[in-house]
Amino acid sequence: MNVVGRTVLIEAARRHADVKKQIEAWHAEVTEADWNGPEDIKRRYASASFLAGNVVIFNIRGNKYRLVILANYPGKIVLVKWCGTHTEYSKMKF
Repeated sequence: MNVVGRTVLIEAARRHADVKKQIEAWHAEVTEADWNGPEDIKRRYASASFLAGNVVIFNIRGNKYRLVILANYPGKIVLVKWCGTHTEYSKMKF
């Protein structure tokens, strides 16, 4: 998959150094992935949540962090929308 919005990941890792390795690992896995639909994500990331409009929420570092993406399966594009703590996520509206 082509990951767009990597600056969001870089900024999250800068703000929260304790999750940097997990963010880098997620990015490396996703760039090698070939997702054709939500079932492909669910096979690898069982705790991922799916919202309307192909929005996917990943739990990172034992659910302490959340990573929000928009998946374009036909275009093989993953747009990183947001990454932060679970507490910050709870205050957001998607």
